[in-house]
Amino acid sequence: MGRVTVRRPVLRVTESGSRTRPDTLAAEEPLEIRVNGRALSVTMRTPGHDVELAHGFLLTERVIADKDDLHSARYCDSPGPDGRNTYNVLDILLAPGVTPPDTSVERNFYTTSSCGVCGKAALDSVRLSTRHSPEHDPLEITPETLAALPDRLRAAQKVFDSTGGLHGAALFDGDGNLLVCREDVGRHNAVDKVLGWAVLERRVPLRGCVLMVSGRASFELVQKAAMAGVPLLSAVSAPSSLAVELAAEQGMTLVGFLRGSSMNVYTGTHRILEPDAAPVP
Repeated sequence: MGRVTVRRPVLRVTESGSRTRPDTLAAEEPLEIRVNGRALSVTMRTPGHDVELAHGFLLTERVIADKDDLHSARYCDSPGPDGRNTYNVLDILLAPGVTPPDTSVERNFYTTSSCGVCGKAALDSVRLSTRHSPEHDPLEITPETLAALPDRLRAAQKVFDSTGGLHGAALFDGDGNLLVCREDVGRHNAVDKVLGWAVLERRVPLRGCVLMVSGRASFELVQKAAMAGVPLLSAVSAPSSLAVELAAEQGMTLVGFLRGSSMNVYTGTHRILEPDAAPVP
């Protein structure tokens, strides 16, 4: 299997001088996802949890709806310079009767680790209805519970401690209990790994759950959350205008700038409980 981190020499320059020392970097390698033997997508990712990544990707691209739509997942031979398998090609076999995805040039599934929506034929091609709409999810959560999530996500990011170069995504329940955390050089890949875990654990749709991400809330992250039935997406940074628009369309609660005890609730404010009033003396 591929390495999560790589050691490289670096020249460290400070006010007191410079010296060469080893540094730990987050690994980044291509992963080709095939479906029924046909190439579908190539993404740059941090090796690890590749099967989850593929399951999450296929869920959010409407290829599958749950675990029963897949038959198997296996690595194909992808020899590197030393002749060893790099484990960078993963073939997903769909269950009988499941319609395979369009792999034409126009569909253009090529993604990068930073922005998966780039290269799609048109923006409308990803503004799609989901089989797991979060609109009527009864989740309610306190601001205090939400405020604690960024620190809990950060504490669960083990590889970030050694590299400082990985995005994190995590699922929490309505009480703020951590269900799963995944890291990757790409924020979209981190989310796909989390959602793929949910597919494999038969937790989709993710009723009553919060998806927490370490960066900004992009249009595609909202789209991915909606496809999995996530009622609340929270981010430590800003959302885009299209992310807010899509969250409103899907009946999702979108929280941004979640830092300390403050936050901005852009959509779905009914799920955020009012803080308890101070007792009257």
